[in-house]
Amino acid sequence: MEQTNSSLVQRILNKVEIWGNKLPDPAVLFIILLATVWALSWALSGVDFNVVDPRNGEPLYISNQFSGDALTQFMSSMVTNFAHFHPVGVVLVAMLGIGIAEYSGFINAGLRALLSVTAKWLLTPMIILIGIVSHSAVDAGYVLVIPLGGVIFYAAGRHPLAGIAAAFAGVSGGFSANFVPSALDPMLQGISQAGAQLLDPSVILNPLNNYYFTAASAIIVTLLGWFITDKLVEPKLKNNPVDGDMSDLPSMEPLKEDERTALRWSLVAVVLGIILLAVSASFDTSPWRGDDGTLTSFSAPLMKSIVPLIFLLFLIPGLVYGLIIGSIRNSKQFVEGMTKAMQGMGYYLVIMFCIAQFIYAFGQSNLGILLAVKGADFLQAMQLPAGITITGIILLTGLINLFVGSASAKWALLAPIFIPMLMQLGISPDLAQAAYRIGDSSTNIITPLMPYFPLVVVFCQRYVTNTGIGTLTSIMLPFSVSFLVVWTIFLMLYWTLGIPLGIQASYEYSMP
Repeated sequence: MEQTNSSLVQRILNKVEIWGNKLPDPAVLFIILLATVWALSWALSGVDFNVVDPRNGEPLYISNQFSGDALTQFMSSMVTNFAHFHPVGVVLVAMLGIGIAEYSGFINAGLRALLSVTAKWLLTPMIILIGIVSHSAVDAGYVLVIPLGGVIFYAAGRHPLAGIAAAFAGVSGGFSANFVPSALDPMLQGISQAGAQLLDPSVILNPLNNYYFTAASAIIVTLLGWFITDKLVEPKLKNNPVDGDMSDLPSMEPLKEDERTALRWSLVAVVLGIILLAVSASFDTSPWRGDDGTLTSFSAPLMKSIVPLIFLLFLIPGLVYGLIIGSIRNSKQFVEGMTKAMQGMGYYLVIMFCIAQFIYAFGQSNLGILLAVKGADFLQAMQLPAGITITGIILLTGLINLFVGSASAKWALLAPIFIPMLMQLGISPDLAQAAYRIGDSSTNIITPLMPYFPLVVVFCQRYVTNTGIGTLTSIMLPFSVSFLVVWTIFLMLYWTLGIPLGIQASYEYSMP
């Protein structure tokens, strides 16, 4: 029976891969989606859906993106849409620093040192756990951990796509699981609190209102991702031979003495930099702090500087390593290291241009808001028991996440609907927020509409040249479904046992 079930799963995943790879190139896919949004907005622009826009309390209408005003606005903002598209700056700036670290050999030496002290069977949980912790650095995991997952697995003699999948599962699938608080916590808490105060102005939520649950979830995601990678995904990938150009991949031979010396001094430079930053941020009057005096608020300069700090975190030790080992001898080689990193980003930029235009038109059309509001109204009308309602919210969020990628944007739309509705059912805002986070995280890894999804396809193509959307989706589907099911069950048990989800403020949890 077990073998039959395994064969069925493999057939389903193979079908997903075949169908998915029949889709157009990702850039063309987003052009088609852009045209679809225009067509739908034109067809639905005159329809009265009898829905109130939660952002302003006014009737919600679909905005016709084929109208003259909308088209001229689209044309006039096309450059801005692309230039200001958040993932573009994050990836390019980080890659400049990574380029120096890779060119000098620092990353190569670091990986060889890491592999020398890590058992081969522990590589999977290590990569997933690093991916989870990388959330503290906002989107850094997408450009750091995911490609390194492929390199580490390939160096260890395992399939590199399995390493990329494990890292992607930790970084994106486990986006709301973390041992370390991040900027996402106060951002979601602020939106949740505003939604709760629509019903009860006295409600105050703590920014760490989900911290205990997300910390416990990190263990669940790591163990589950470990099992899926080693038992389901990697065996399936035997049918995907590695045929990419490996000439630029780092050698994994044992470190020589001069490399060890250069690596030590590079790490000393990193430690000194971190100490300097920690000392400068520790003072109450530190310019790294936000207006509220904290370091973790979304407006704090420290949080806004995460990507530049990552740039320096790789550039400085990479430069130190290169100067000591002799791989960087002059300014020309220094610039060449950055240039080489940018040479492989052309395809990514083309895709990002198309995604940026699609997301702009989709947001302007109000189609995403209509989907969110109608889904929430449907759940409210069902009047189901609390546990089933929470499960419904997780599934609805996961569905909406396939079309609207931003975690904060979705919650800003859903919180004013979900939270007052659930409070009237005796369900706390903290529980509603935890349910939202599960749905938001679990389907990140199977939707091409997630801005970093095409970047992961590019990482995969380095090893398996014919990797497409379908290949990556079929690889990540077991993670997505398992996370959605197991994580939901875990939340239900957690809530039923009455364990606090996080640090409470002025709102008491409602127990079943």
